[in-house]
Amino acid sequence: SKFVNDNWMIKNGFLNDIQDHKPWWWNVKVQKLNISAPFMLLPDVSCQKAIEILQEKGYDQAPVLSESGLILGMVTLSNTLASVLAGNAQFSDPVTKVIYNQYSKIGLENSLGKLSCILENDHFAVVVHEQTHFDGNGSSHRKQMVFGVVTAMDLLTFVSRDDKK
Repeated sequence: SKFVNDNWMIKNGFLNDIQDHKPWWWNVKVQKLNISAPFMLLPDVSCQKAIEILQEKGYDQAPVLSESGLILGMVTLSNTLASVLAGNAQFSDPVTKVIYNQYSKIGLENSLGKLSCILENDHFAVVVHEQTHFDGNGSSHRKQMVFGVVTAMDLLTFVSRDDKK
């Protein structure tokens, strides 16, 4: 059962990730990773252009954001190519036709241990930070800002570079 799986419990916030016998980096904050500012795609970018941008930049995935900054989903190179080749999308279609919403988010204040648990099942995690925005009427709303996309390679690079031997 998922409910007795510690990694699932940590990933979903039901269990504190401070545990015995974990590696030195387990409780280090995600913000300590060298996260480069992500590039993001707007919803009107075509599938063809998305493929070109991803290949040119050397990335496998990118967030798709609305003009107002709302995260609409993620686009991946493999999913876009598979959708086009299967005939489910055309190169000229907007990238919104091939985005998906099933991806994991992690905050800057979360631990690398939690990130590690996420990356056991997912290829990447979107690093977000929540901010409160106020309008002219004094009304407020929460908005998530994308700080980056992290992969297992990013975690491995950090751990191997800063190994505490």
